[in-house]
Amino acid sequence: MDITTLRIVFTLLSFACFLGIGIWAFSSRNRERFEEAARLPFEQD
Repeated sequence: MDITTLRIVFTLLSFACFLGIGIWAFSSRNRERFEEAARLPFEQD
């Protein structure tokens, strides 16, 4: 296994992690929690 193969594997793993984070961030299961967090700066104490 040479350095080029390692770079390809690392790039593919990084892309898979990026896609996983994107799917997690935009899943409907997390929508309510993220909307609540987005409103926090505008709420009065």
